[in-house]
Amino acid sequence: IGDAASAGNYGYTNSGYSVYEEENERLTESLRTKVSAIKSLSIEIGTEVKNQNKMLSEMDNDFDSTGGLLGATMGRLRTLSRGSQTKLLCYMMLFALFVFFVIYWIIKLR
Repeated sequence: IGDAASAGNYGYTNSGYSVYEEENERLTESLRTKVSAIKSLSIEIGTEVKNQNKMLSEMDNDFDSTGGLLGATMGRLRTLSRGSQTKLLCYMMLFALFVFFVIYWIIKLR
């Protein structure tokens, strides 16, 4: 025991205790590094989730306003369709006649 005590390791060198202690320190440092990396990664994930939630909220507001605009447009279209069917049929017939003459004129020029 006197030889080991003079070596400065208090007799632990012969039993292998310092080897296990060094390995524990190395593993503890490795674990500390991994925990630090996981912590920074989780903070980044939290920040990204907050940004995505903000973007989804803005998109929800945009869809709500678009839905309101579409609803108003559909209301106007419904009002227009309740109008005189005779006028609408007359306009469609005039348009069809115009298209027919344009096509006839194009074929005649060839």
